[in-house]
Amino acid sequence: MTDLPRRVAMLAVHTSPFAQPGTGDAGGLNVYVVQTARRLAQRGIEVEVFTRATSSSLAPAAELAPGVLVRHVTAGPFEGLGKDDLPGQLCAFASGVMRTEAARPAGYYDLIHSHYWLSGQVGWLAADRWQVPLVHTMHTMARVKNLALADGDDPEPPGREIGEQQVVEAADRLVANTAQEATQLVDLYGADPGRVSVVHPGVDLARFTPGGSGGADGSDGRADARAVLGVAPDAALLLFVGRIQPLKAPDVLLRAAADLLARRPELRRRLVVAVVGGPSGSGLREPTSLIRLARELGIDDCVRFEKPAEGDALVHWYRAADLVVVPSYSESFGLVALEAQACATPVLAADVGGLRDAVAPGVSGELVSGHDPAQWAAHLEALLLDDARRAELAAGAVEHAAGFSWDATVDGLELAYEAATSTFARPGAPVASVR
Repeated sequence: MTDLPRRVAMLAVHTSPFAQPGTGDAGGLNVYVVQTARRLAQRGIEVEVFTRATSSSLAPAAELAPGVLVRHVTAGPFEGLGKDDLPGQLCAFASGVMRTEAARPAGYYDLIHSHYWLSGQVGWLAADRWQVPLVHTMHTMARVKNLALADGDDPEPPGREIGEQQVVEAADRLVANTAQEATQLVDLYGADPGRVSVVHPGVDLARFTPGGSGGADGSDGRADARAVLGVAPDAALLLFVGRIQPLKAPDVLLRAAADLLARRPELRRRLVVAVVGGPSGSGLREPTSLIRLARELGIDDCVRFEKPAEGDALVHWYRAADLVVVPSYSESFGLVALEAQACATPVLAADVGGLRDAVAPGVSGELVSGHDPAQWAAHLEALLLDDARRAELAAGAVEHAAGFSWDATVDGLELAYEAATSTFARPGAPVASVR
């Protein structure tokens, strides 16, 4: 590839690659930035990630990995700002980005890759100023989320929709997680189909594995993980991993579990519903609402609320579970589903968005239409009571997840970068054509 950049400015305004996924606004975007930045650097493309400083103790710059530098930009008060407050700080953030570039030799950055619409707004300005291509990944889109709101959740504001529309028009290349997302960019935002690249996110296949020395169903790894976590060997363990907010719908799992116990009271002795994550977004208004719901449903004795897990602890939870449940109302992809499947755990997920790509129905898990707890309970009952079927799905889960590596993701990003660079027209220069 002759049009690959030497150095990429990656923008992640609202959440740091150092943040723990599952808390605040940290989630799949953080994982995506970390994993792709590391692999780009390993291929000789230097990456500098610009993110908003959230503490005065943070160094202005910190190495994430060899070839990956994270720059903490001061923009507004360090604490007390939510994601919805950040549009008012984009000028300050952009100023910090511009000052960093101004202290470098001319032409220091070859390309900008912005993540989420807030970063896209800054990237649009920086790309115009530096005369370099802008590649943008939405991760989530307001118009998509507003079409599938959870009960009681707040719609995304018009200002975000307008901002996203502007970024779509300004970007030289848009990276969509799935073919469906590419269609949504075209249909809902009027994106030029010729400027959209579909690049699936990946999973760290070296970290997320079945474990143990047994077969592909992960049974040995499950026993070992349960011993570490203090989960009974015969437990029927249902797992939710992610941010606790209406969009992610952990309440659907709790209500389904209550329905399941009404159908099968004998399961109460061994049913464990583990919720691993922290309040986020609109869920911060009532951070204990899920705990209260479990009590109101009469299943608090079966529910374990755990702090967000990272590293080996997260792998243990995936391996320990009989099923990972992803009942989201909207997902641009669903990295949790992929990570679980790589650990040989079948996934029961909502039939929405990127989960249709992340889960192979009948092979690695099942998809559920709608969010009726009774319907989810029926699926949970059928799978929990069929050990042979779960073992079959576990083996299929490992095979399915193997097709999604971060190296393949970076292969796709390199093609997107090359396309953006080869078609980019600097003032006075002829427009090149994509090879």
